[in-house]
Amino acid sequence: MKRKGISTTENTENADVDAAAPVRSAVNTEDLPDGFQMTELGPLPKEWRVVRLGEVAAITSGGSAPQGEQYFLNGKNPFVRVQHLDIDGDYVRRWDLITDEAVEHYRLKKFPAGTIVFPKSGAAIRLEKRAILLVDAYIVSHLCAVLPKKSKVDRWFIFYSLRAKRLAEDKAEGYPVLNLSEIRDVPIPLPPLPEQRAIAHVLRTVQRAKEATEGVIAALKELKKSLMQHLFTYGPVPVTERERVPLQETEIGPIPAHWRVVRLGELVEKRLLLIRGGFPQGQHNEVGNGVPHLRPFNITNDGNLDLSQIKYIAPPSEDDPHWLLPNDVIFNNTNSEELVGKTALFDRNGRFVLSNHMTLIRILEPKQVDAFWLSRQLHYFWYLGLYKSVCRRHVNQASISLERLKGISIPLPPLDEQREIARMLQAVDAKIAAEERRRAALEELFKTLLHALMSGRMRVPHIVGGERSCDSAPDADKLPKSED
Repeated sequence: MKRKGISTTENTENADVDAAAPVRSAVNTEDLPDGFQMTELGPLPKEWRVVRLGEVAAITSGGSAPQGEQYFLNGKNPFVRVQHLDIDGDYVRRWDLITDEAVEHYRLKKFPAGTIVFPKSGAAIRLEKRAILLVDAYIVSHLCAVLPKKSKVDRWFIFYSLRAKRLAEDKAEGYPVLNLSEIRDVPIPLPPLPEQRAIAHVLRTVQRAKEATEGVIAALKELKKSLMQHLFTYGPVPVTERERVPLQETEIGPIPAHWRVVRLGELVEKRLLLIRGGFPQGQHNEVGNGVPHLRPFNITNDGNLDLSQIKYIAPPSEDDPHWLLPNDVIFNNTNSEELVGKTALFDRNGRFVLSNHMTLIRILEPKQVDAFWLSRQLHYFWYLGLYKSVCRRHVNQASISLERLKGISIPLPPLDEQREIARMLQAVDAKIAAEERRRAALEELFKTLLHALMSGRMRVPHIVGGERSCDSAPDADKLPKSED
C-alpha cells in the first residue's frame, strides 16, 4: 500500500473525454492500492477518469402520451411507457402501437434502437429501472433517453454504469423528479474504451445466462400447467396412452371412469379432512417478535410457499388448534377476485399460524388422501378460474367461506394414483426450483461483478486474459470490436 494524493478530474462542457484529465487538487492523503487514485467516486484505477454523463451521451426525454382510442386503432409505431420497462431485463420488450396521426398530432420524436431509457419522474424512479430499446420507438415524457456518443464510450458500458447508480435515493417523498440537468451531471467512472467493452462483455455474458435460465423456468412452468391438465383429466398415464383411458363426464368435467367425484364437505363428514379458519390477529410486526402469521402473499401464483416476507404476531397458547402442522394444505379464502383460491402445501418445520384470510385443510387419513395431491388439485382449480364462480364479491376483494369451500366438488382417484400424480408434479417442481436457484446465483454473481468491475477492484484482463481476448467460457461470444 502507498500513500496517494486525492485527485479529481476537471469537468467542463468543452472537455474532451479522450484527453488526459488534469488533477484538480491534492486535498489530503489516504492509503490506496497500488495503481489507484482517489476520486469523487472513491478509489479508481489511475487510467480511469470521472466524467459527467452529459459529456459522453446526449440526454433528452420523450413526449406526451396520446389520448384517445383513435390514436391506437391499427397503430404500427411502437410507443414505450414506464410500465413497459421490466425491473431486471436489459431490453424493452413490450410497447403500445400508435398511429402516424398520433405521431404528427403530438409531435413525437422517434428514438433509435439501442437508446437507453429509464423513468425520470413519478414513483417509478425509485425502482431504478434501466432498459435499452430493441426497436426504433417513441417514448413517453416520463422517460429519460440516453444516447451514448459512439466515438467516446461503449453503449453497454454506459448502460451498466447506470444500472450501478441509485439516482433516486436522495429524492424526498411525494412526487419525485429527476431533472435532465441533474441527470447530465451524474458522475460515472470512465475506463479506456477497450476496457469499457471488456467490462460490458463480461456483464452481458452473465446477464444472457440469467435470461436463458429465465426462459427455461418459463417453459417448465408452462409444461407444469399442461401436465396438470393431463393428470387431472386422464390420470398418471403417458400422453401417448390417454386415448385409451375410459372417461366419464361429470359436473367438474371429464375424469377417468374409475374415479369418484366428492365434495370436500363429504370428506370432512367422513373424518378424512379437517377444515378450519385461520387465526385473526390485527397487531403484527416485521422484526421477528412472536411467530410467523402466514398471509395471502405467502402463497405464490405457482402454488408454492414464499416466506421472503413474513409478518409476526404474539403466539397463541400451546394448545390452540390454529397451529400449522407439516403437510397441512393452506387455502387463500380472501383476496382479489383474480387471486382468491390460491393453494399451497405447508411443507416447513417450525411454529406457524395462518391469518383469518387463509383456511387450514388437514389430512386426517393419509392412507386415503395425499396432501400434496390435494394441494395441487385445489390450486389447479384456481388456474381454471373455478373460484371466481363460487366466491362472494365485496368491495375490492372476494371471499370463499368455509361452507362454500366444503361445497366444492373434486375428483378422487385411488390413493396410488394420487401419489403418482403427486410424484410427477413434484419432479417438475424440483426442476423449476433448481433453475430458480441457478437464476438467483447468477443474479448474485451479476451484482458482485457489477460492483467490482465498475469500481476497478476487479480488472477485466484478469478475467479474460487481455483486452481483446475471448472470455474463458468455451461457449462465450467473442469480445466484440464495438457494441454500437
